[in-house]
This record gives sequence, structure tokens and C-alpha cells, in this order.
Amino acid sequence: MTTRCPWAGGDPLLAEYHDREWGVPCHDERRLFEFLILEGAQAGLSWLTILKKRGAYRAAFEGFHPERVARFGPRKIRSLLSDPGIVRNRLKVEAAVANARAFLETAKEFGSFDAYIWRFVEGKPRHNSWENPGDVPAQTPLSETISRELKKRGFRFVGPTIVYSFMQAVGMVNDHLLDCARRRELEASARPAAL
Repeated sequence: MTTRCPWAGGDPLLAEYHDREWGVPCHDERRLFEFLILEGAQAGLSWLTILKKRGAYRAAFEGFHPERVARFGPRKIRSLLSDPGIVRNRLKVEAAVANARAFLETAKEFGSFDAYIWRFVEGKPRHNSWENPGDVPAQTPLSETISRELKKRGFRFVGPTIVYSFMQAVGMVNDHLLDCARRRELEASARPAAL
């Protein structure tokens, strides 16, 4: 049996997410945008709730193409607020549209959002050494810095805790516990190949 972080043991969706996505370095623009929106939607809810709604989110937000979401107007926002497949919170939905616009502006300035966000960790994942679930922080000084920078650029629902969850999701930090099998796999994949 695979040793996993304890949070991933309660549901097959969580286990699959843990084993295939969480902590894996992501440099795909659409996936980065997807995680930014989903992490904001998750605020105050469980991640399992969001995973169960992920398919509906992908449909409602047109495959998480930021160019498409940036064009959503009042009629589309009203439609989203009546969609039972997503979290129907006006502030979160409006933030997703605002974030698409800020995402595109940031990508234009830096060449890509990927180039912008990964520069905060110098392009390499940070591997933490947590033994117990309670050791893993909800936010860090770096997530506070990134949160401030994103807010200056017009992003919303990007507080330090949401940003830290985003960093974990896209692999900017590896917070798999020391005894987790995925931790070792991700560390091994980050090492340069021997000559």
C-alpha cells in the first residue's frame, strides 16, 4: 500500500489528486489559471468539494482559457451564478473574471504567467521537510509577498493562504510529508540526471 499524506486518504478523488497532481511542477498556462481559479473558489470550503465540481468548472469556465474568461460579461456572470455545478458566490465568480484579465496582463508583461509566478522561487520547487500534518503552514512569508504582488496587479481572492495552496498545487513547494511516497518521487524527478 502506498504511503500518502493523511489528507489524501479519505476519498478516491483526493488520493488521485494527491498521487498525480499535487506538488508536481506545473508550467502550463491554462493549468496555472485553472488552479488559481479553483483555489480561490475553495476559500471557506473543502478541497474535496472543489474536486467534485472540477468538471463543471471546466465546462462553465470554457476549459479555463483565460482569453475566453476575460471576455465574460454581466450576462455570462448571471448564468454562472445559476449553475449548480460550481460554487455560486458572486464575489468568487466576479473574481475569476477579473483574475483572467489580470492573468493576461501579467503574461503579456512577463512573456507568460508561468515566467512571472515561478520567478518567486527562482524557477525551482522548494522541498520542505515536514514530518506531521500539523507542521505544514497555512501560509508563509513568501505567500504573503506573492499575495501582495498579485493584488497590486488586480488579482482577487488571492490572500496568503490561497496563494500558499496554489503554490502547493502547482509544485512551487513540495509539502508532501517526509514519509510520503510522492515526496521521494518528486524529489528524485527534480534532481539533475547523473552524467
